[in-house]
Amino acid sequence: MKRYLLIFLFSILASCGSEKTNDAVQLTAKDILGNPEYLAMSYGGYRYADPGVEPSIDQLKEDMKLLSAIGIKMLRTYKVHKPQAINLLKAIEELKQEDPNFEMYVMLGAWIDCKNAWTDQDPVHNEESEANAAQILVATYLANQYPEIVKAIAVGNEAMVKWAATYYVEPWIILKWVNYLQNLKQQGKLPKTLWITSSDNFASWGGGGEEYHVEDLNDLIRAVDFISMHTYPMHDTHYQPDFWLNQEGMVGKTDLEKIEIAMLRAKEYAINQYNNVKRYMESLGVNKPIHIGETGWASVSSDHYGPNGSKACDEYKEALYYKHMRDWTNEAGLSCFYFEGFDEPWKGGSDPGNSEKHFGLFTVDGKAKYALWSEVDKGTFNGLSRHGNPISKTYNGVLEDLMEDVEVPPSKAEWEANQLAK
Repeated sequence: MKRYLLIFLFSILASCGSEKTNDAVQLTAKDILGNPEYLAMSYGGYRYADPGVEPSIDQLKEDMKLLSAIGIKMLRTYKVHKPQAINLLKAIEELKQEDPNFEMYVMLGAWIDCKNAWTDQDPVHNEESEANAAQILVATYLANQYPEIVKAIAVGNEAMVKWAATYYVEPWIILKWVNYLQNLKQQGKLPKTLWITSSDNFASWGGGGEEYHVEDLNDLIRAVDFISMHTYPMHDTHYQPDFWLNQEGMVGKTDLEKIEIAMLRAKEYAINQYNNVKRYMESLGVNKPIHIGETGWASVSSDHYGPNGSKACDEYKEALYYKHMRDWTNEAGLSCFYFEGFDEPWKGGSDPGNSEKHFGLFTVDGKAKYALWSEVDKGTFNGLSRHGNPISKTYNGVLEDLMEDVEVPPSKAEWEANQLAK
């Protein structure tokens, strides 16, 4: 991978021309993050089951127009060893040239792995992949090439959380690269206003078990410009289901009322994880911004979160969660890089019902899910399209048909009976 990244870097150096000056920088991450006028979104533009089929610049521009239409002005990406990252920046630059009022900014992700990650050899979590250096090299170049667009760099994506068993690294590896980038800023080799972070699970930031509470993490918290934390109540309807199965307040309620109670609990669950990270940070004598680097809710699941599991996934619950998270984070002055704008069919293996494929607010072919039906009604997407299709509603806009796929979260007794039956 390292060799590929170096070749890729040389190719973008050739295609992009000379480095731009930092005089073009206007708004900074400090201005954007936490500003409800600059909503954030996690972004992947891959439209096919084969992730080797890269989105074209025209397809990326199509997506940018759709996201901009719903108020998204800050994106998070994940890696730079695929062409999508550079092409996304080119697409945004072209849109800005076409319309000087167009705004879209990026938190650029540099993927970080341990030694032997994604191979048939045992991963070595306390050593790093040789490819990491090339990721940082490319991310650094792009931040300098597009200072008016790239406002933050995230070193790693869920790279420290221990359930990422095939690739996670110990915190000292993330700290090493964060310090490297911070030193480049001090030397004037990166824009001084560029914010540096790592985007990781709440537990990895000290909000979980004590196994994460190590001095390298403490030093990392001191080194980053802000904390980008992930929270996924949807996943924990299976892995930590007590909050989801709680029947308190459910007696005598209608099915819709029960669902709304459950989704409010999901929001409170996310807030609790945020507060756990905040408490740990403050216990170190540190006070800096914490933003939600990733959270989301799938609309379909044939696995743990579907009809035979926690019954968590459908478009109705997805819409409630999206609204709750936007309401909370906007009021609290936090950015929420919601996961995600568009379904990505390459994820989650061959099962078309795997939840990983269905976190988008839009389907691959340009249908707006229930969370965005009101935007269709308002004409927000008039003149816009995806995959050659004008934007329309899922379920042909028939709410009764959608609600047939909506199930009430199970009681604890129902859950246990279902687990025994498996």
